[in-house]
Formats: sequence, structure tokens, C-alpha cells
Amino acid sequence: MESGWESLTLVFLAPLFLICMVLEYRLLRRQGTNDYSLKELVCNFSLAGLHQGADIIATVLLMPFFLWLYQFRLFDITITPLAVFSAFILQDFFYYWFHRTSHNVHWLWASHVAHHSSEKMNFTTAFRQSLTYPISGMWLFWTPLMLLGYPPTFVVVVVALNLGFQFFVHTCTVGKLGWIEHIFNTPSHHRVHHARNPEYIDKNFAGVLIIWDKLFGTFVEERSDIHINYGIPHAINSWNPFVVTFHQWKTLVTLAFSPAKTPISVRLTYLFGAPKISDGTIRNKPPKSSTN
Repeated sequence: MESGWESLTLVFLAPLFLICMVLEYRLLRRQGTNDYSLKELVCNFSLAGLHQGADIIATVLLMPFFLWLYQFRLFDITITPLAVFSAFILQDFFYYWFHRTSHNVHWLWASHVAHHSSEKMNFTTAFRQSLTYPISGMWLFWTPLMLLGYPPTFVVVVVALNLGFQFFVHTCTVGKLGWIEHIFNTPSHHRVHHARNPEYIDKNFAGVLIIWDKLFGTFVEERSDIHINYGIPHAINSWNPFVVTFHQWKTLVTLAFSPAKTPISVRLTYLFGAPKISDGTIRNKPPKSSTN
């Protein structure tokens, strides 16, 4: 059905992904800096499979809602080259805000953290995705496109192509790319995004176009004098894809639903406040309630 379009899009790109991974692996081995790990490779590919399966199921279940929403579209958009171009720009704009929100709202971070939990940066990291994105509501960020008048099936394909492009920015083997750096997301920009260095945290949220970060004040350029440390502040230390997927959800649920006397306002902060709410210091000292 309609959900097959996204899967077909990624299947079409799969041979190119494989070629890039093989070339990267060989280059890293030649440089003596190979950071490919069989355990992590299996984990990342397992996460990709779980994510893709959940995405297909979610699209099938949500498509009736998308089609219902499409009835209220503002325009009847015919799929022309101009419409395709405008859809890519708009979807990338909405992706920026989804990505930025995912770093600032605990509910969304509980899904997105799986992608950031690797302490390596290679093409396989791009496959490190969560099956819980449909639960956290990633799809909500694409509904404005349907209300504008883009057919839901077309929107799903545009989203898949945007995410497919992002595979290519997950590598340490590509340096800066001249004028391209000023317009597009690049490996250099995305290495900054995956860093846990204080100078780089929560920067460069771009999907395809880096211009959004420059417009909204979240852009930082990669510096040659900073050695990047990848990962999250509190390492997961597990290759189990289900641990990687659900460890932050476990923290979120534990904080939001216990202890019993925690005020509702505090529980909501645990659910929808900043992800740092899960830090040990905050966990031991809950935020003040506005009702107190």
C-alpha cells in the first residue's frame, strides 16, 4: 500500500549505502584508525530493521488519518518540478524543528537518544534509529505539508529521501567541502551535532540545508583545535538493541510516575521538559512545582 513507497525508496538507496560503508571501512583500515565494530554493526543494523518495521506499521495505521486530514488542505497541489522543489524545502524546514525539538523535549529525546548513543561516527551510525518515533510523534511534524495540499503518499516519499540524504553526513572520512558548507548539511557540520563536547552540544540540527541553523542561531562550525568526543553524557554500555531503544523511556516513565506524591506539574516537566531533567542531580532533586 502507500507505506511501501518509503520502503521502496530506501531499498533503492541501499546499494549506494553499502558501497559507501565498504569504501569507508577500507579507507579507515588503510589509515589505521578503523572504528568499525562487529557488535555495534549488528546492533545498528538491528535498530534499523526494527525502526523500518515500526515505520511501515505506523504508516499503514496512520494513513487513514493522513487522508482524512488531507480533506482540509488549503490548496490542490499538482506534483510539478516546482512543487517537488518546494516540498523538499518545506519538509527540510519542518525536519529542522522536529530535530531541534527532539533535543529539547524529553518525550521526543527518549526516541532520538538512541541515534546519539554511539561513541563512534561512521556510516553505520546513520542506521542507529529508534522504533519508538511513531510513539513520540515524529509524524506530527509532517502534517502541515498535508494541510497545505501535498498528497500524503508524496509526503512520505519526501521524508524518506530527506532521511536517506542524511546517511551521507555520518562519517569522519570526509573533510570540509568548500562552498557546499555554506548551504548544505555536511559531514563536518554533522560531526559537530553528534559531539558531546560542551562547545558543540545541541548545535547543527539541519537535515539537508544548514541554512536553517544559520537563520535560527544554532550553527557552530567544526574547529580543528577541538577533538570530538561522540555519544551521550551517560553511556548506555550495551549492544542490545532493545536496551538502546528503551533505556531513556525507562528513565522517563520512572521519573514521571514515581514517587506517588510528586505534583502533576513536576510530572509534566519530567515528560515534556528539557532532557537534562533525567540527569542524576535533577533526579535526586526534583524541580520546584509552581503549585508549591
